[in-house]
Amino acid sequence: MLSKTWFIFKGWCFVTKPIDVSDSDFETQVIESESPVLVDFWAEWCGPCKMVAPVLEELAEEYSGQIKFTKVDVDTNHETAIHYGIRSIPTLLVFKGGKPVDQLIGAVPRAEIKKRLDNALG
Repeated sequence: MLSKTWFIFKGWCFVTKPIDVSDSDFETQVIESESPVLVDFWAEWCGPCKMVAPVLEELAEEYSGQIKFTKVDVDTNHETAIHYGIRSIPTLLVFKGGKPVDQLIGAVPRAEIKKRLDNALG
């Protein structure tokens, strides 16, 4: 039985929740992705990160099959956070074609995140 995280449709497997990404698999999961990717840079102790997390889970379901949602814990994945100049969390980076194309910093409203995701798809 599949959990809510995954579902299969006509042979395709879609992720419906953000997946954890580390320094070691960031390139494979984000840079090499054929679809746009939202990366949530966060930390366990971050209050605003906890506020944004349920919104991102809802959006991951809504955009399933169109945009991949990932999470990078900045406390355990320093290299990736430093490489992308992450100084405040939560920071959301949207990647398309392996390159960052948009950035949101802080506890951004759901409507603004959706607007940026729609732009990435357009």
